[in-house]
Amino acid sequence: MLRDAEAAAKAKVGGIILFGVPETKDATGSSAWDEKGAVQLAVSALKKEIPELVVITDVCMCEYTNHGHCGVLKNGEVDNDATLELLSRAALSHARAGADIVAPSDMMDGRVQAIRSSLDDAGFSDVSILSYAAKYASAYYGPFREAAESAPQSGDRRAYQMDPGNAQEAMREVLADIEEGADAVMVKPAGPYLDIVSRVKSETGYPVAAYQVSGEYAMICAAADRGWIEKDRVMMESLLGIRRAGADFIVTYFATEAAKQL
Repeated sequence: MLRDAEAAAKAKVGGIILFGVPETKDATGSSAWDEKGAVQLAVSALKKEIPELVVITDVCMCEYTNHGHCGVLKNGEVDNDATLELLSRAALSHARAGADIVAPSDMMDGRVQAIRSSLDDAGFSDVSILSYAAKYASAYYGPFREAAESAPQSGDRRAYQMDPGNAQEAMREVLADIEEGADAVMVKPAGPYLDIVSRVKSETGYPVAAYQVSGEYAMICAAADRGWIEKDRVMMESLLGIRRAGADFIVTYFATEAAKQL
């Protein structure tokens, strides 16, 4: 992790985002706020070795629960309100480890306000919140879910992530998160949702991130491996399209490669 982070910093990547895969998982995802958890130890190491690198941490339960959902379950359904306290505990543990930005990706209603209050009460008002405000129930997440071992064991996430056909809900979610205190908002995935990126930027004027997710990355790499496309040109064109749509910054697995070209 440190070697990858050093390479990113050397290439002048603006920052990195961390996801954790714990050794053990349980029904409440308690490893998410473990002081000796993967993310917490990684943040501490990064801040010690590469203090100038901006460190963002993903705040969610799906990587830590044994059922793979983004919140705690009650009678087989995700309990939105019960999950807020756990997300706040996880975000606070990341802040204590030294995170610059926490990024809740769970799509629970009210989580930005809950996390903001928790951080402020503990003296971490300078830790920013990057909200996954418009996160769609997408088929493009496959490679990540396999790597993070976070696919739902039953059902799916369409009850709390957004319908790909619905643009109005995205704007409602974004505006709600801004009102609750988000410092920046994210659209995920990026490439198939450039219209959402554009609307969010033009209608809010807020800092907007776009996440070029694992499936988008994998398709470009797979096509390049087969000789169908020029990888570097398509990589840069895809990123340029996201930027042109209005994204202020992009989360992408191409970050270090693209930064070297830039």
